[in-house]
Amino acid sequence: MKYEFDVPLIEGKVLKRNSQFTLDVEINGNVEKVHCPTTGRIGDIDLKNIAGLLSTSDNPKRKTKYTLEAISVSNPDRKNKKWVGINQIASNKYIEFFLKKHLMDNMLPEYDEIRREVRLGKSKLDFLAGDTYLEVKTPLQTLQIEYDTNIKTKKVTSFSSTDRFIKHINELADSLESNEKAILLNTFQYDNPGYEILNPSTNYYEVSANVDKCIEKGLEIWQVNMNIDPEGMELIRYWNTTENFRKII
Repeated sequence: MKYEFDVPLIEGKVLKRNSQFTLDVEINGNVEKVHCPTTGRIGDIDLKNIAGLLSTSDNPKRKTKYTLEAISVSNPDRKNKKWVGINQIASNKYIEFFLKKHLMDNMLPEYDEIRREVRLGKSKLDFLAGDTYLEVKTPLQTLQIEYDTNIKTKKVTSFSSTDRFIKHINELADSLESNEKAILLNTFQYDNPGYEILNPSTNYYEVSANVDKCIEKGLEIWQVNMNIDPEGMELIRYWNTTENFRKII
């Protein structure tokens, strides 16, 4: 089953990234300022002259009409392009849709109610499904997908902003004092073969120690892969990856 977009996405060519929040994109021969929904880097890809999929908004209060929803790791002239969804915020609405349709019951078999943005400790976690807290992450610092020959890359530095992640996983694990299940869900808007930390953060050993401690408390780590195209977002597969993250330091 697919989450269908209200309006199909349109294809354009990304010319350059102006800032964390905007890009110049050529759409039907015109250059438009487009919103970039992720403020961080997207793998090691140089965003010049690559294909993108864009959503359209008629909201008059918006500064930009378009949002970049996906980039292609295929050569621009290729017909059947491989897309990587980059709208990390949108991952939550896709996961909510799949949960409400009970398409992920192997991960969460029993729940009647799904709540969004639920406070736990000093944080707001993404979901409370029944009595299970679920936090969604959409990693984009490294892309585990093969690029076509014309895709240009650039040198990247190690990621260092991990405080929020550490806080979230510890509060998830602490929720197990009163709940039976807590899940960290690594979400990919492309077919990731199995999440690996290929470019460790500057706080790698601290993060790894916290992850292992939380797993010992009972935290589960799952992965879900989706596929984006102009019509919508489709669930491909999901599986339990907890053991892959146990004692990785």
